[in-house]
Amino acid sequence: MSGSATQTVYEQLRVSLLAGRYLPEAKLKISELGSAFSVSTGAVREALARLTAEGLVTAMPQRGFRVAPVSVADLRDLAEMRIEIETKCLRRAIASGDLAWEAAVVAAHHRLAVTPIAAADGGFSPAWIVAHGEFHAALAQACDSAWMLRVRDLLFAHNERYLDLARKTDRGNRDAAREHRELMEAALARDTDRAVAAIAAHIGKTRDTIESALRRAEMDELG
Repeated sequence: MSGSATQTVYEQLRVSLLAGRYLPEAKLKISELGSAFSVSTGAVREALARLTAEGLVTAMPQRGFRVAPVSVADLRDLAEMRIEIETKCLRRAIASGDLAWEAAVVAAHHRLAVTPIAAADGGFSPAWIVAHGEFHAALAQACDSAWMLRVRDLLFAHNERYLDLARKTDRGNRDAAREHRELMEAALARDTDRAVAAIAAHIGKTRDTIESALRRAEMDELG
């Protein structure tokens, strides 16, 4: 029972962290989370330990658990590594992908396209977050390197934490739906160079939008 409770807390907390429902560096109180999820504090502690191992939560001796911080430097580093890994995964996926891969990409894109993007609070809806992750995972899935895919998944998860900042500050100046469609079309056409350029530009635009938001927040704190 404790194992399933830990898994439930881990999965729900992870979704909330990736959706930006906890502010960076916010304290995560074990007793409050235990009450919220109706589970033991031991199950919460185990779930937080798993999230700490993924870098989504930080643990300090005698100070408990906190949401991992965000910064411009971390964002830039993350985006650089994502471009490096995502482009390599996509190249290999296009080279080795079969009809089943193509069908999975089309299906994942359709789910993403028909899923409402906005939540009531102005951020991304949980359903869209899932569909977005599934689409990008489908594009890379035919990559023949298991380790490369594991690294891609970890980097993508950390990017999702920053993504909510983009939604709340983008002000409608970006057509992400068009970017996703063009990325799918290039991949299915086996136009590797165009697909790689599209995903690199897609990641770069997200980085630039979020960096602007982070810098505005820094200025607000100073002002």
